[in-house]
Amino acid sequence: MKFLLGRKLEMTQLWKDEKVIPATLIEAGPCFITQIKTKDRDKYNAIQVGFEKIEKKNKIKKTMKGKEFRHLREFKDGEDYKMGSKIDVSIFEEGHKVKISGISKGKGFQGAVKRWGFHGRNATHGVKHEQRTLGSVGCGYPQRVIKGKKMPGRMGAERVTTKNLEIVKIDKENNIIAVKGAVPGRRGTFLEIRG
Repeated sequence: MKFLLGRKLEMTQLWKDEKVIPATLIEAGPCFITQIKTKDRDKYNAIQVGFEKIEKKNKIKKTMKGKEFRHLREFKDGEDYKMGSKIDVSIFEEGHKVKISGISKGKGFQGAVKRWGFHGRNATHGVKHEQRTLGSVGCGYPQRVIKGKKMPGRMGAERVTTKNLEIVKIDKENNIIAVKGAVPGRRGTFLEIRG
């Protein structure tokens, strides 16, 4: 399994065969192996990867000794790696499909029409100041609002995974991957890339 950690830079357009391709630029890696977990010692096989080394000495805590990275993530089934080895964009190739996970944009407190796609009410027939309201939320029995009812509330800022994204271009010198389409989050969002 191929994996890499990165940061969303921005969206752009690339030309290929006289067609415009919407693409997202991701600064991916370099990442370093900080720990190898085995079935004997940890009861499961995994590899811990670090991204963005912390340079300032006063920001490093005692518990972070040997793992001075801003982001640490675990990936299962990575047998071919050794402690301290470096992973960069060269593990991927143009045309490969990847899935990318990240935290989506936060949209604040939203009504039920935007949050859940409710229709709202009629624009005519005596409906006044009620078009985008929720409507009835309770029932005759058990005379309360049932748990999990779709209602207004905080929207976005959730972990989202986008699958089958095609790698359009790789810049090995600057550790940048261009992926066809959009990925979760705003500029600067931390991303997990899996092959």
